[in-house]
Amino acid sequence: MSSLHKKTKEKNKLDVLHEKPVEARQAAGYADTLREILQQPGTWQDTFDLLHGTVAQQRLAKALDPRPAHIVLTGSGSSIYIGECLAPLLQSGLGVPVQAIAAGTLLTHWRSVLPPGPGLLISLARSGDSPESAAVVNTLLAEAPAWRHLAITCNADGKLATQYRNEPRVTALVLDERTNDRSLVMTSSFTNLLLGGLGLLQSTRAGIVQSAVEAAAANAQNIFDSHSDAIAALAERDMRSAVYLGSGPMFGAAREGALKMLEMTGGKVITMAETFLGLRHGPMSFVHPQTLIVALLSADAAVRRYECDLLRELSRKQLGMAKLIVGHDIPADVLAAGDVAIETSASVSNPDVPAVLAGVTVTQLLAFFRCLQLGGKPDTPSEGVLTRVVEDFALHGTTP
Repeated sequence: MSSLHKKTKEKNKLDVLHEKPVEARQAAGYADTLREILQQPGTWQDTFDLLHGTVAQQRLAKALDPRPAHIVLTGSGSSIYIGECLAPLLQSGLGVPVQAIAAGTLLTHWRSVLPPGPGLLISLARSGDSPESAAVVNTLLAEAPAWRHLAITCNADGKLATQYRNEPRVTALVLDERTNDRSLVMTSSFTNLLLGGLGLLQSTRAGIVQSAVEAAAANAQNIFDSHSDAIAALAERDMRSAVYLGSGPMFGAAREGALKMLEMTGGKVITMAETFLGLRHGPMSFVHPQTLIVALLSADAAVRRYECDLLRELSRKQLGMAKLIVGHDIPADVLAAGDVAIETSASVSNPDVPAVLAGVTVTQLLAFFRCLQLGGKPDTPSEGVLTRVVEDFALHGTTP
């Protein structure tokens, strides 16, 4: 057949949206969010390279010397969900207890929730300017002096990056400026802060390797190229609610996915995040005929067996509008009519890393398309309610 008669490959919805003039994208209110979602594969490589640079390695080594008895990851909003993704991976790789505690909880209840020192507090923040961020560090510097601090942030000009330059107990690691998302919602900042936190494993056998980053980038590009239309089609259905399921480090990804949908739709889609096994204990009553089930499968084959049993149960009970399943080696029998399966490639080294990043990327696109379907603007959803950086509020001292 002559090349003149060959059928031109049809562009997907992402291509069409991305190729509009920048002025049109800005007027439609999605220019920043779409750019920041699509830039992720490239920024992951940049963050990986940064973590292997001399400055980053020195700062991460300083944070772990001497080895802390406990590590606490903290942040607010999406940032604490990064901590929930990281905690099991860091604990497994470093061999010390690691937990995620929200910055707001530390601000009000640090005496009852902070483990005994000496420990390392890792503050995760896009801007580093949220009121709780510096307040927690200031409080613990004064009241819990045995704790040291590592701030991982996307903003070189934020308080976390600039306020403690003369404090030897505080170390700051700043990621590339491109990761400092301009959209209200965190997308590339979330995934790159996650990789930044994993930099603490670089001196261990669990350190992130190039092949894991390449697998993650390939998965994301495949999602953009081959699955975005299927995700958009789900977002166009009459979805009133969505439940996000994950296990282990994937639970943090599920919590982030639920928040993305809630934020981008201004609460028009009600969301819940649960573990696969936890859904059976009451929360399954949340699943209605107009509920989308988003299943982020574990990279661990043994864990996936439990997860797939739950998905079969949902199909048997005919619960939910449809299932969106993301993972490796998805069994055909967990799928029912109308379900969407996004098969991702596995990584022999650091298998959780590509799995978590793929799950987060899919949930970002789902929320993005649902926001547009409802007539919203992904860059500034919930105008008048939410702001990119939480507004200042009064800080009250705590009593002993």
